[in-house]
Amino acid sequence: MKELSTRYNPSDLEEKWYSCWKEGGFFEPKGSGEPFTIMIPPPNITAPLHMGHALNLVIQDIIIRFKRMKGYRALWVPGEDHAGIATQNAVEKDLAKKGTNRKELGRERFLETTWNWAKEYRQRIREQIEAMGCSVDWSRERFTMDEGLSEAVRKAFVMLYKEGLIYRGKYIVNWCPRCSTVLSDEEVEHEDEKGAFYHIKYPIKDSDEYVIIATTRPETMLADTAVAVYPSDDRYEGLVGKTVILPLMNREIPIIQDRYVDPSFGTGALKVTPAHDPNDFQIGLRHGLEVIEVLDKDARINENGGKYKGLDRYEARKQIVKDLEEQGFLIKVEPMVHAVGRCYRCETVVEPCLSDQWYVKVGPLAEKAIEAVEEGSVTFFPETWKKVYLNWMNEIRDWCISRQLWWGHRVPVWYCDDCNEVIVEEQDPSVCPKCGSKNIRQDEDVLDTWFSSQLWPFTTLGWPEKTEDLESFYPTSVLVTAFDIIFFWVARMIMAGYHFMGEKPFNHVYITRLIRDKNGRKMSKSLGNGIDPLDVIREHGTDAMRFTLAILAAQNHDIKLDVRFFDIYKKFANKIWNAARFALLNMEGFEKVNLDEEELAIEDRWILSRLAKSVKAVEESIDGYDFPSASKMIYSFFWNEFCDWYIESTKPRLNREGRSRIVAQNVLVRTLDASLRMLHPFMPYITEELWQNLPGSDGLLITARWPEFDESSFDNPSEVEYSRIMDMVRGVRNIKAEMNIPPSSKTAVYYIGEVLNQEVVELVSHLSNSNEIDRRAEKTSGSVSAWGDAENTLYVVLGEIDTDAEIERLTGKLEKERVDLARTLSKLENGDFIRNAPEEVITENRERLATSKDNIRRIEKIIEDLK
Repeated sequence: MKELSTRYNPSDLEEKWYSCWKEGGFFEPKGSGEPFTIMIPPPNITAPLHMGHALNLVIQDIIIRFKRMKGYRALWVPGEDHAGIATQNAVEKDLAKKGTNRKELGRERFLETTWNWAKEYRQRIREQIEAMGCSVDWSRERFTMDEGLSEAVRKAFVMLYKEGLIYRGKYIVNWCPRCSTVLSDEEVEHEDEKGAFYHIKYPIKDSDEYVIIATTRPETMLADTAVAVYPSDDRYEGLVGKTVILPLMNREIPIIQDRYVDPSFGTGALKVTPAHDPNDFQIGLRHGLEVIEVLDKDARINENGGKYKGLDRYEARKQIVKDLEEQGFLIKVEPMVHAVGRCYRCETVVEPCLSDQWYVKVGPLAEKAIEAVEEGSVTFFPETWKKVYLNWMNEIRDWCISRQLWWGHRVPVWYCDDCNEVIVEEQDPSVCPKCGSKNIRQDEDVLDTWFSSQLWPFTTLGWPEKTEDLESFYPTSVLVTAFDIIFFWVARMIMAGYHFMGEKPFNHVYITRLIRDKNGRKMSKSLGNGIDPLDVIREHGTDAMRFTLAILAAQNHDIKLDVRFFDIYKKFANKIWNAARFALLNMEGFEKVNLDEEELAIEDRWILSRLAKSVKAVEESIDGYDFPSASKMIYSFFWNEFCDWYIESTKPRLNREGRSRIVAQNVLVRTLDASLRMLHPFMPYITEELWQNLPGSDGLLITARWPEFDESSFDNPSEVEYSRIMDMVRGVRNIKAEMNIPPSSKTAVYYIGEVLNQEVVELVSHLSNSNEIDRRAEKTSGSVSAWGDAENTLYVVLGEIDTDAEIERLTGKLEKERVDLARTLSKLENGDFIRNAPEEVITENRERLATSKDNIRRIEKIIEDLK
């Protein structure tokens, strides 16, 4: 039998096994089992993958490997997103470093450059996904701008247009002056920032009276076309219908009434700027107000702004405030904090602006998507995200889908310059279908990235064609994604799935949380606290990284990631390697036999029972998306129960010939085999390598069946009996530690009480490194109790010691433990501490309290015995 290397080296295994799996087609769905499908949330081709991607990918791979082992026809489809605005920004920044820009290149050359960028970053992403051990079906890889998906996007647009669900309209939009494109409401990130309330007098025509308005954006007053007050506001009762003279512009504008105005906010008088505020735009529609635009697409004042033409919006603000003050219109400036919307990509302050754009009429699409989640057809994990989803869906507005970019799916609309016909077709027209003119031009805009992404669950399977994949693997089984794109992506996929397929796109939505640094800060380049997954893999190995992320992936709170965690689970990988190596070194003469219940030792019955229960618990946890519980169960079983107790218990039997050795070998192999199967979805590389060396293994672990748990193997009496043995051993070890006796030193141990089974006596003696344990009638001098129950008490003989000195030492230690106990108890009884401390700190203090109580009881008992 091949002997394993004494040292576990992850890099020796990872490339070898990934190539084997990939080239052998083992990532493709096999067999005739029930389909199970995951669609990868396609990463943006803007930058290498970060630790958040790693978490998402690891969870998906755990699920897909588990389902593959459970006999499902498991399919995990990979792919990448063209990420319109994000990629165009990244390419433009790269061009700027090279001293050029997209306008110098022109559209055609810019797109050529961006396709080259896409090719490079798609390859980088592939390499990273492979490095993480992800068993995606590369033969089905897709890209949101590949030929098939591009045709599907056109098909979807044309269908929605012809159904009256896509329309063109002039509305207030969120405009990013830096990116030169419109943004959807979800693409604007609002943060509270310091600003000011400017209180300005608007004089009433032919009167000494005036109205005071308060605004945070005085530059937009140049475009005011009314002042609005609430209908029942007594302060302005006699002014409604009159006109004011707009300061600086000397333009007459009316005072109107509108129920939108909040009389308790500011002065109760609202400046109405229909071209630069969405609410003002609606007021303007209701009252037929003139619409004047004063800001251009670069956020500079245009020709409608009089002498301020050409000024940047912030330069204009300074000059306007200065002029208002000099001309006596500015009453006061109040500091304030208010929400400011910024572009989610470049962080430029967004400008509301009037623009012709393409929209999706979302209302009719939302009904089924709301119903699906309300009735549980689509289920969120954790369930708290259901409320977030429904709150947003019930307030959803029409979706602006056109973007003023070059990179993306071009809007499939053409305009005839001779007859003004609007042509919307899947295929590029050569002539106008109405007048026959060849003088037609395509819309310059591209579609919002999320328009193509919403179709991902079915276009990746071949839609609009009726493919075998689409028939077999749609709807998909689970979507694993981040909470911050529930609105961008999840909701729209559900709407699109029902509309185009007549069926939900997935059964479950598992939402991952944010990965933060160890101090709870968001990882960012500016803070320099990011962790590169590839750096972790190089230093600790892929399996250690995967297991770390799985064990930290709690459903209800963000992850605080300390790089030291990776080292902990690298040690776990070493433990697995060394345990397997020990087992294989003790397989000489191994023959597989059927095990008779009667010939199993107590430790055999115990470990097989614990194994069956662990398999059941891990399986239930994975099915419930509780990856930390599954990971902790595997870790505890393998390290604490299998390695620390079972392997140690079997060493005497493995060192002697006979049937007992054969039984121990078979239980060892059976337990190690099932453990490697359980561990495989989490740590695929090390488990595949070790499994290949196990006696009786056949084929590859990636295609092996998940271990079946048999409830007939649940042996509670044996677990109780072996737990009693463990308590005895711990008792002896604790006394040794308390009395500074080296673990390697053998001690005399005896017991008082009922006769113990010889098997138990020998096991306790071996595991506690004691001399032969005998039974005595009464306690002897110089011994202390290590363990006891209703039937027996176990004693450790201390030998020649200075009793008084030991009592004095232990008394001092006891006092210290009592002080620690009081300090910890004081914290836990403090209401402020319980309300404000992080959960993990509270848990740590509770564990410290329990440990202190145990230590106090033990030391008190030793002192009592010594006296």
